[in-house]
Amino acid sequence: MHICRSIAAIRDAVAAFRADGHSVGLVTTMGALHAGHMSLIAAARRDHDRVVATIFVNPTQFGDPKDLETYPRTEEADLAMLEAAGCDAVLIPRAEEIYPEGDETIVETRDLAVRLHGAVRPGHFRGVATVVTKLFNITRPDAAYFGEKDYQQLQVIRRMTIDLHMGIDIVGVPTMREADGLAMSSRNVRLTPEDRAAAVVLNRALDRAERLAIERGSPAQIEAAIRATIADEPRARLTGLDIARPHDLAPLSQSADTPLSEPAAIMISAQFGEVLLIDQREIAP
Repeated sequence: MHICRSIAAIRDAVAAFRADGHSVGLVTTMGALHAGHMSLIAAARRDHDRVVATIFVNPTQFGDPKDLETYPRTEEADLAMLEAAGCDAVLIPRAEEIYPEGDETIVETRDLAVRLHGAVRPGHFRGVATVVTKLFNITRPDAAYFGEKDYQQLQVIRRMTIDLHMGIDIVGVPTMREADGLAMSSRNVRLTPEDRAAAVVLNRALDRAERLAIERGSPAQIEAAIRATIADEPRARLTGLDIARPHDLAPLSQSADTPLSEPAAIMISAQFGEVLLIDQREIAP
């Protein structure tokens, strides 16, 4: 596995893959890797001759400096996992190279970035779109793989890729979960044992929402059930709950008080101590 610590090095590695006629799949990460990330690597390996990963804790997508400072960094373990999973090259750049002196260009979706979870974390999706554009330009992959847990992020990146004519396939990969249902996240290691036990309430709330959808509950009933489930867990503080149309995240076309009649995407964010967790589920009647 090529370990590249500069843009020039990863471009040389990708150029060598291309010279051999190989296709390239990309997985962008912020490190602290887990089985969810490895599922992205596996999907990219399934579809392409070569797999490239990036490890970069992107400062522009953090609203809270403390959150950036405490984000877990486990480079040695990350590299071992990537190599074992069959990754061919990894870029671990310095922030100063990704954001050179005088840097002033941003990329932002005007609507998707500021609604729903974006309203809770202003500027977050601008940071995501900007850094992903940079990483796409650096590595020039045929396709890039993202987890569906970060559902709004996935839609932002899909929209951005289409709008900017990037010619890169964006592939969503289903959320990987722990045995008790908690969505895998690099942030989970920061949970106290008590908060880790409490965090399964997110999956429990989504399970309840899915059952209600099958039973022809209304969007209003589904939202109320989610709120009540999370309110029953004293260690959880709900910070965001959105029920929207999949893919474009537009409002549902039906009345909130009539039985759910169309697919819906549910996105939850909740605070457990100092850790913000998110989860999502697509449901249908």
